[in-house]
Amino acid sequence: MLIIPIPCLTDNYAYIINEENSKKIGVVDPSEANPIIEFLEKKNLKLDYILNTHHHFDHIGGNEELKRKFKAKVVGFKGDKHRIPGIDISLENDENWNFGNTEAKIIHIPGHTLGHICFFFEKEKIAFTGDTLFSLGCGRIFEGDHKQMLESLNKIKKLPKNTKIYCGHEYTYKNAEFCLKYDSDNTDLKNKFEKIKKLRSNNLPTIPTTLEEELNSNIFLRCDQNDLKIKLNMKNQEDFKVFKKVRDLKDSF
Repeated sequence: MLIIPIPCLTDNYAYIINEENSKKIGVVDPSEANPIIEFLEKKNLKLDYILNTHHHFDHIGGNEELKRKFKAKVVGFKGDKHRIPGIDISLENDENWNFGNTEAKIIHIPGHTLGHICFFFEKEKIAFTGDTLFSLGCGRIFEGDHKQMLESLNKIKKLPKNTKIYCGHEYTYKNAEFCLKYDSDNTDLKNKFEKIKKLRSNNLPTIPTTLEEELNSNIFLRCDQNDLKIKLNMKNQEDFKVFKKVRDLKDSF
């Protein structure tokens, strides 16, 4: 399965997914239609599916135009069918959805929004995490609460460590600066930041990351680790309280 990131708006990514055996083509979270249309027409490809992780405009803004042009089917969470434009296929938590000759497991990950989902292609070890898990970050909490977001991140943490993570935005550089402020002696994080600086200086995406990299470097996934709790003066505190503090610190960073 080929994944091609398509920059949209100012810092969004949509992702073209090409299931090579069946020749099925999808796009994940098209915030706008034009960059997607330009890519597909240049490659002489037809769009079959539009996959939405959540209902925010910068993830669904291109739905209706792409659906009209390509007769593509829109795929999203059943609980958000009233908020996802043009939805044709409504999926539930833990449901498996066939995409060509492969399939995606739907993982409900509320917090950023109540209807947020992850598309996890188990065979390929690829996860589209939208605005829940970023490289070195996690999404702001808009509709859900801190408890939901932590539970959602813990679901993602259980995926295979070699899973490639494709998230919704190019926030990695700024996220790295935040992580380093509170986790400054983390060698994995410092090494990752050097790679990030090189990529961004060449205007290249920092995505995909891997779950293993995030487990080692992403402060939001380390709230259960004693060394981080000590750094935050929260030794022996519950994971949830540590996570809430870190998320609040990021909100004002």
